Amino acid sequence: MEKNNYRIRYLPSYIEDLMGVLNYITYNLQNPKAAERLLNKINEAINKRSLSPLGYEKYNRARNSKYIWYRIYIENYTVFYTVIENTMEIVRILSSKRNFDKLI
Repeated sequence: MEKNNYRIRYLPSYIEDLMGVLNYITYNLQNPKAAERLLNKINEAINKRSLSPLGYEKYNRARNSKYIWYRIYIENYTVFYTVIENTMEIVRILSSKRNFDKLI
């Protein structure tokens, strides 16, 4: 069976969120190895999901959106993405304890 890999595009909002998460773990918690392990898990989960991103849980946003949002759970964080044609756009990464409806 042929794999249908989707292209991955990281939006600036995701990059900003990710840098905040990694900086918090590295400097506030003083645990750079944990930050590196989390980054590896995030990258692995996104790459794995890019093989078939449409077959997973949808996130019903409170606000209207042109695209369907999906999510990936990684430890205490949730990665949000949309799929536009053959591209998986990574939109945000937030602590799973946050109120998503106010943030996205």
